[in-house]
Amino acid sequence: MQRAVADSPEAAKALRTLCEFRREHIPADAGRDTSQYISLALDLGAPPIFAPSLPEADLPPDAAQVLGVVSLLQKFYKAAGLHSIWQKHQSEYEALVQQFHSPVANLITQTDLYLKLPFSNTSGSHFVIYLEPMLAPGQANSRNYAENYFLVVSPAKEGVPERLRLEEARHTYLHYVLDPLALKHTKSLKRIEPLLNSIQTAPLDLSYKYDVSLLVNECLIRAIEARTLPSGKSNEAAKMDYVHHSVAEGFVLTRYFYDALGPFEKESTGLRDVYGDLLYNISLDREIKRAGEVVFAAQAAPEVVRASKQTAHEEKLLDTAEQRLASGDTASAQKLALQVVNNPKTDEDPGRALFILARSATLSGDMQGAQSYFEKAIQSAHDPRTLAWSHIYLGRIFDIQENRDVAVEHYRAALAAGDPTPDTKTAAEKGLASPYEPRKPR
Repeated sequence: MQRAVADSPEAAKALRTLCEFRREHIPADAGRDTSQYISLALDLGAPPIFAPSLPEADLPPDAAQVLGVVSLLQKFYKAAGLHSIWQKHQSEYEALVQQFHSPVANLITQTDLYLKLPFSNTSGSHFVIYLEPMLAPGQANSRNYAENYFLVVSPAKEGVPERLRLEEARHTYLHYVLDPLALKHTKSLKRIEPLLNSIQTAPLDLSYKYDVSLLVNECLIRAIEARTLPSGKSNEAAKMDYVHHSVAEGFVLTRYFYDALGPFEKESTGLRDVYGDLLYNISLDREIKRAGEVVFAAQAAPEVVRASKQTAHEEKLLDTAEQRLASGDTASAQKLALQVVNNPKTDEDPGRALFILARSATLSGDMQGAQSYFEKAIQSAHDPRTLAWSHIYLGRIFDIQENRDVAVEHYRAALAAGDPTPDTKTAAEKGLASPYEPRKPR
């Protein structure tokens, strides 16, 4: 590619534009710079069009941030002749895949044998590993799109004992197998929810603190990883160290599952059939007491698998804030929303969090604070409804301030935001027809 760029002024120009785009889109957490493009790449179609398969509104949050790179990539792909470069090196990629096929296949087979589950590809779901040697050596990025799980990994340099980071591959595969089981046992998981109160000060990601299914499955996976470490006297200590480290990070059920897997290993029943029993046998009082005695670590390692799309469990924090706001508990709603706003690594929508803060300020009578938060929400929001209603509320605030011209601009912006719901259109058109008048208390 460097030679192609050196030989073509058009390709050099296209590359400079790409590099400028990247510099302008480095996230606050610089460690996620590459990963946001991986999230987008997993959704893109074949070259030279690279068409996204999802509507922009449904793209993963990090991928949506860099969607503008597609048109630049199209130009660079054509100018640099990437298709011919790919054809020249395609056999090398295929050889690399062949080199690592057996280790990965053996890993999956051994995992299935331990779980006593026959490998079966559930209709509509996939577990896929992509090898990409142009990433940094040894880098691994896992993604969960609905029922599909992807691992994008680059082999480490020659001479490194484990060149493919197989532990990440197994961790991702365990999520692929076990996450669907949690969906079938929602009632049993609901019973365990009080345990979440015990891990609020733990260093793990916020999503685990508000979604018991995420916490339970991560604890189970870590217990499986501990029990399947190679046997031996020294390794027995290593197994317990892994368990204790996981508990200290906040995965407080790891020890329970580690102990419960002992009898499971001696039985012939597969994990799919005993999953419900493992949940049923959790003594909630005992585990809450255990968790209360844990001295949590200062920080936790990042989770291997990140959901690329905002699913229900990831939105749980702001969902709870919405519920608190609806019940009149503005203080709790503000506290929860601020956790999202102040966490640069969160996968939740900061625009929605700012919108909640603005409405909380409105209900508290802080109109200056409400105006500020609504204006910030407009700058951050990706959801058309959040954007539209931020404009509507600002229009009403400016109407109250008798600044009709600015109010009208916001009502028009609300109509142009792209929210198709009837209530949005009605509210915006009503604002355009006549100035907003707040209801007088009875």
